[in-house]
Amino acid sequence: MRYAWLLCAVVLSACDTGIKPTATISAADSADQVLLSMSHYVTNDGIQRAHVRADTAYFYSPSQTAELRNVHITFYDTRGAQTSTLTSREGTYHWRSGDMEARGNVVVVRIDGATLRTEVLHYSQARSQVSSDRPFVFDEPTRHIEGQGFTSDPDFKVVTATRPTGRAGSFTLPNQ
Repeated sequence: MRYAWLLCAVVLSACDTGIKPTATISAADSADQVLLSMSHYVTNDGIQRAHVRADTAYFYSPSQTAELRNVHITFYDTRGAQTSTLTSREGTYHWRSGDMEARGNVVVVRIDGATLRTEVLHYSQARSQVSSDRPFVFDEPTRHIEGQGFTSDPDFKVVTATRPTGRAGSFTLPNQ
């Protein structure tokens, strides 16, 4: 009985001191909402324009942003037909402006097989423009473009590259 009382005293005294955390996770702790296996459909006038999926989404109301992890987005045209897909390790979506940034192994594949690869990709809804200030590679059957950055329309029909190299049709761009 004496040992049982001593054991209770030790256990109770350990509860008073407790274990104090040594680190915090600010993203999850400060998010207003956290969604696991997020799936969101973006529509315009009743027509599906995008399907956004992410393993995890952290929503922040004050800044009107969502931080996404393991991103997969399918894009659709104004008729609702699929046009391309984007994958990246993470991204930020600004829901007030509709702007987005994808980061980490960003790959965009058009329905015709054309492929863009970069580490960071920005989308401006107001300008209807896709851009990056990082090295990129863009391949389609008739052209190959590499450069240190670019701006383009969302369909990658008109691409303006910074320090471009590559080939298009019957000529080759020089290395600069």
